[in-house]
Amino acid sequence: MSWRTVVVTKPSKLDYTMGYMTVRDVDNTVKIHLSEISILIIENTACSITCALLSELDLKKIKVIFCDAKRNPQSELVSYYGSHDCSQKLKNQMAWPEISKQQVWTVIVAQKIKNQAALLDFYKLEEVPLLESYVEELEFNDVTNREGHAAKVYFNSLFGKRFTRSDDIPTNAALNYGYSIILSCFNREIVSSGYLTQLGLFHGNMFNQFNLSCDLMEPFRPFVDNLVKNMEPKEFDKNEKQTILTLLNKEIIIDGRTNTMINAIKIYCKSIFSAIEENDVSLIKFPTMNYEL
Repeated sequence: MSWRTVVVTKPSKLDYTMGYMTVRDVDNTVKIHLSEISILIIENTACSITCALLSELDLKKIKVIFCDAKRNPQSELVSYYGSHDCSQKLKNQMAWPEISKQQVWTVIVAQKIKNQAALLDFYKLEEVPLLESYVEELEFNDVTNREGHAAKVYFNSLFGKRFTRSDDIPTNAALNYGYSIILSCFNREIVSSGYLTQLGLFHGNMFNQFNLSCDLMEPFRPFVDNLVKNMEPKEFDKNEKQTILTLLNKEIIIDGRTNTMINAIKIYCKSIFSAIEENDVSLIKFPTMNYEL
């Protein structure tokens, strides 16, 4: 089972040799077997990578994330064919009943707000009852936008009354970095299951190629929020990024068992697809939020 998150920070050459990824820089050479790699993040724009390695990474369903000149995630490698039966899966996805998608979106929103309330409760913040009331007021398909109202209360409670998500500050940089890493994990699982990331349940922006991923990841956002809250970043640099990447190997409870975040995302995604196909939201397996981790 793959478990490593590999981050390439120096100008390097990456190639493939006999099942291994070889990373060469001016100081040394490192070999890592592809079976160990879950995610590869290439931070330095001075890196070069061979087509042979890209092909093998794609074949092994290893998520590859490319960063921009500021070392922030910019793009990723997405396979055309993630599953042997992807043609049938795509037909199913395009035929998903609207009522089923709306049912699933409703419980996703409810779980997201519950997780946000649980985090505020962990920090003994007074807005918990208000968020819990939003869950009670939630209507089908969240037509009254309880999610948006909860988000404003939640962020102001967690990070301060003057905090806004549009501010150019280290806290938002850390949140955005964490969300982008989680989003990439969801992209991988959706594609691996044979579905399209572009066709969402609720999100439908024609310029967003990850609409479905944005839908499914919502209950996992508080994991990132908690990590950033604990960090209290005064700047956002290499050390802060490495701290956020540790989130992927944190242990959480899902379906009554302990799993890493990466495996929990896999289990959760499969349960979502089963819930839609069988029109039964009780099949969805949400993770247990343990904010002490």
